[in-house]
Amino acid sequence: MNKYNVLIFPAGSETGIEIYNSLKYNLHFNVFGASGVGDHAKYIYHPDRYVEGDFLYITDENFIERFNKLIEEYKIDFIFPTHDSVALFLSENSHLINARLVCSEINTTRVARSKKETYRTLRGYDFIPKVYKSQNEVDKYPVFLKPDIGEGGRFTKVIHENSGLEGMFSKLNEFVICEYLPGEEFTVDCFTNRKGELLFAGPRTRERVTMGISFHSESTEINKEINEIAHTLNRQFKFRGAWFFQVKGDKEDKFKLMEFSVRQASTVGLYRQLGINFSLLSLFDLLEYDVEMLFNKHNILLDRCLKNSYKLEYYYNKIYIDFDDTLIVNGKVNTLLMRLIFQCLNNRKKVILLTKHPGDLSQSLKKYRISDELFDEIILIPPDKKKADYIDHFNAVFIDNYFFERKSVKEICGIPVFDVDAVECLLDEMS
Repeated sequence: MNKYNVLIFPAGSETGIEIYNSLKYNLHFNVFGASGVGDHAKYIYHPDRYVEGDFLYITDENFIERFNKLIEEYKIDFIFPTHDSVALFLSENSHLINARLVCSEINTTRVARSKKETYRTLRGYDFIPKVYKSQNEVDKYPVFLKPDIGEGGRFTKVIHENSGLEGMFSKLNEFVICEYLPGEEFTVDCFTNRKGELLFAGPRTRERVTMGISFHSESTEINKEINEIAHTLNRQFKFRGAWFFQVKGDKEDKFKLMEFSVRQASTVGLYRQLGINFSLLSLFDLLEYDVEMLFNKHNILLDRCLKNSYKLEYYYNKIYIDFDDTLIVNGKVNTLLMRLIFQCLNNRKKVILLTKHPGDLSQSLKKYRISDELFDEIILIPPDKKKADYIDHFNAVFIDNYFFERKSVKEICGIPVFDVDAVECLLDEMS
């Protein structure tokens, strides 16, 4: 099988990062990223595979010309749009874009981008919420107000009385007024192959939602009602690859459709951990392969938090690492530090174990199943000696839990020194 180049655009969104994580280890695809604005993507991609700049806004009149130059430079075969507006723009201009889009067909994409058009197209189905054409039609409060074109829960509002809509009167044509749905909310991640067959539909909860993103989500068995909605949408529209929809229960616990999208959801990684890699399946489907679902049917939960990434502006080609209470902490191997060691080995940087270990170091390494071949050099020194005297300080860093050793090395060698808790700034997400 040939190796293909895949561009994720925009690359730094939560969806973009999920797609990157879905593909970064696959042997058949090289992953590239592009963004209009500086974001987290620059901490993930190798500089040779990432570009950003305001010339990458789809509103720029020269966007297509510049985008095609980027496609030509990176020899891009496939593009993953990660934002609904980007997906629509690229779909409408696909005949001008010199790479294939990983997306559903244009009419489906258009309907998905507008909630009004979604409800109009699907009117008559009992899973469509009651929609009011105007403020005067509202016969029961509360109602839910949301933008016709929007995402992430932005500018949505529960309106409890008529006066709440009066202030919005001039903008109501840009919004949808629909019945308030007080029940449980689910996202349903779906996959449709090139033959139009719905191969997977997996509901998950939406809990602790921030910025429209589920910070806690759990898989759940699909019930007959949600399954029927999934199949109805799949019959009504021409999907290709990954897509999703959201439902919420009404006051009688009947599920109503909130919206659907032709891209992956940002929390779809929940099902990736159970064997459903939506990004990979979408690419193989576009390559005309008959894909199968190898699904580990177990409950799983995902909980996310903000994560720090660092770029240390210091070049080093060797690290000196202590053993006791540094590489081994509380009687266990420090796996974070082991990750750094292998990162250095991958990048051909020297790893030196520098220790005053009181026992038999060989036996201690063996006890923790650490090979001495991990290290370019092992320096065992007497307890009354300074570690600084054994360090070649040119382009080096020193990692040790003991403050006075770090202080000594800092003063004598003049190199960066790190406690165990500060190793993260040396880790590279690209490695």
